[in-house]
Formats: sequence, C-alpha cells, structure tokens
Amino acid sequence: MRKITLITTGGTIEKTYDEQTGELANRRSIVRRMLSELRLEETEVNVFELMSKDSLEMTEADRARILEAVRASGACDDGNTAGIVVLHGTDTLARTGQHLYENLDSPRVPVVLTGAMRPFEMKQSDALQNLTEAIFAAGVLPPGVYCSAHGRVLPFPGVRKDPERGTFVKA
Repeated sequence: MRKITLITTGGTIEKTYDEQTGELANRRSIVRRMLSELRLEETEVNVFELMSKDSLEMTEADRARILEAVRASGACDDGNTAGIVVLHGTDTLARTGQHLYENLDSPRVPVVLTGAMRPFEMKQSDALQNLTEAIFAAGVLPPGVYCSAHGRVLPFPGVRKDPERGTFVKA
C-alpha cells in the first residue's frame, strides 16, 4: 500500500460558492469530496487540514507552518510515507515551493505542490486533474520538491506561474 500525505492550505482549488452572499471563498477543506471521485488502487491518502487561505493572503509565518507540516509528515525521516502533496493557491505556489526547496534538508520523499486555476466546484475546472496527477507524482518521483499541474511536473527551483498561459513554467 502506497501512503500519501495530503496537506491542504486552501487556494482556488478548494474555494466554494456561497449562494446567499454570492461569494467564492475558502471556508473549509473540500478535498475529501474531491478524493471520493477518484479511484486510487493500493493508495492510501491521509489528509491533514493545515489552513484554508487564499494564497495571496499567505504570510511568511504561513509558509513556515507549511514547512513544519511537511517535515512532520515524513519528508525528512525514514517513515512509511511514499510522498507528500500540498494543495495550495496558484498565485503564490511558486513562492512556497521555493521556500520548501530552500529549507527542506535532503527530503527523502517527493513533495508535490499543486492547485487549480478554477475551483473544483466550477465547470471546466482543472482541480481534479491536478490533484490526481499530484497524487500519482508523489508516489513515483524521486525525492525533491515539485510543482504538478496540467500534465507536467516541474522541479524546483525556478518554477513560476505564467498567467497568460494559465499554468506553471520553468523560469
């Protein structure tokens, strides 16, 4: 059984629509609902709800919390975690990925950050595709820090969001 730890931080991928206010916002993690739509053979996903924030509101203290959560999830020990996925808002995902890359000493598992350009609840969302690809990538990549989105995996450093293309690219 492959064990993946999934850390949720919020971002567009988990935004929900409030019919009363008309607001699209991060309220609570919806990743379990997303996972219920996937068929994951011989894969156990353990969800850790760290925070529920738009990435534009993330602080350096939030990035430090993400780093500590990744460490606690087995990125730097000989535990039984095959890989770690971090759900993150796309606006500052590259900044957090770079922070993890610079501060994780010799990760022993892949740490894969992913998000979505459109929320899971919206039509034509890339959320489920990106989540699926990140879980798969976390189980097969060599140790390191990566961004997974839209059919590609990019290793840190040097990942950035390209708003014109609506995806991530290497700088």
